[in-house]
Amino acid sequence: MNARRRRRNASVEVNITPLIDVVFLLLIFFMVSTTFTKESRLHITLPTADAERGEAPPESIEIVIDREGSYAINGVALINRQRDTLVRGLRELAAGNLDVPVTITADARTAHQAVVTAMEAAGKAGFAHLNITSQLPDGGEE
Repeated sequence: MNARRRRRNASVEVNITPLIDVVFLLLIFFMVSTTFTKESRLHITLPTADAERGEAPPESIEIVIDREGSYAINGVALINRQRDTLVRGLRELAAGNLDVPVTITADARTAHQAVVTAMEAAGKAGFAHLNITSQLPDGGEE
């Protein structure tokens, strides 16, 4: 019989290069697939539009319409959803300066009638400059 002895000096090597490659691929995958959201006090989803961002005027009046159709003027919620209440609020806030632009920011899921009512109220109050905000496809606001 020919009995061979094993070498004791033979070392076993573990190649960790493929493991490192997999870890880096997972890291890249999670970095690319992660989304970040911007939280605000009113939770609204804006409609999307393909346009360049405009600069906000220094003074403006903002009408925010939430999902249920409730109105807020410059962060102050109105007591009801009637057009006359909105007109009175706009007139009081403008204090006679009708050159101030009015910006309407509405939730994408709100009824279209709520936006039309806000536009009518701004027109009835005498405002000529009207803006409607939307959400760009990348998630930023316009």
